[in-house]
Amino acid sequence: MALNMDALGKTIGPIMKDYSWKDVAIYALGVGAGFDDIEYCWERKLKVIPTFSIASIFEFLGHVGINSGMNLAGILHGEQELIFHKPIPVSGSFTTEGRIAHYYDKGPGKGALIIAESDTCGEDGAKLFSSVLTVFSRFDGGFGGENAPKKEREYPDRAPDFTVEEMPSQNQPLLYRLSGDLFDVHVDKEFATMVGFERPIMHGLCTLGFACRALLNSLCPGEPEKARRLACRFSKPLYPGHPIRTSIWKTGDGTACWSTENTATGETVISQGIFEFGDVPA
Repeated sequence: MALNMDALGKTIGPIMKDYSWKDVAIYALGVGAGFDDIEYCWERKLKVIPTFSIASIFEFLGHVGINSGMNLAGILHGEQELIFHKPIPVSGSFTTEGRIAHYYDKGPGKGALIIAESDTCGEDGAKLFSSVLTVFSRFDGGFGGENAPKKEREYPDRAPDFTVEEMPSQNQPLLYRLSGDLFDVHVDKEFATMVGFERPIMHGLCTLGFACRALLNSLCPGEPEKARRLACRFSKPLYPGHPIRTSIWKTGDGTACWSTENTATGETVISQGIFEFGDVPA
């Protein structure tokens, strides 16, 4: 089935979602939070990990998949950018509206990129965050479109300022999926092997949540509301139970670049990372 060109630019939404403090805490547990950063798990002190944002609008991602006509058996999260306009409340409702902005053709047998953009507002109508999502659809290339422009980011030629090592559990996807991403490749061994993996893989957004915690704890500990922008590329799949290391380089006042590595294999699983942080504009 070919990509649906008629879907380009058409509005998706508005999509409504109510959430409670329990959703915030379940998400935090799903991305490795615990007693060491209890403020993300305990309702008496609760703060929201900023990447809760993209996990909470998974229904929008589903609409992108359906409207685009992409082959769902071959999809992987390619890139993600999040821009934070205001701190995310610990409970309330989201309203998300967006569109499929671009299709890029990597060529026959090489796949396609689907770019979707969205804005999400809180229950008072104020914009909370914006998302630019890139889906890599492995089986949809060769439709004759233009290829995506190259985007490469250089890292400083020095040791990172911070490194954070963690060990997602063998069962991490089972906990993370409670935040909304129920795709079979993360839980069903038969499906995972059918589409080319040894076994179920980690959600890329789950690994991103681990990285986000590392960035917050290193650069603005206890102040997740200072996150302004987070962007990255998902470079390699990660199997649950493999150790990871997030390396962080400060590049300026309120800016950093970062990457996350599978320390069992030496492979970089998230690359091209950007983090911007600072006080919320008045």
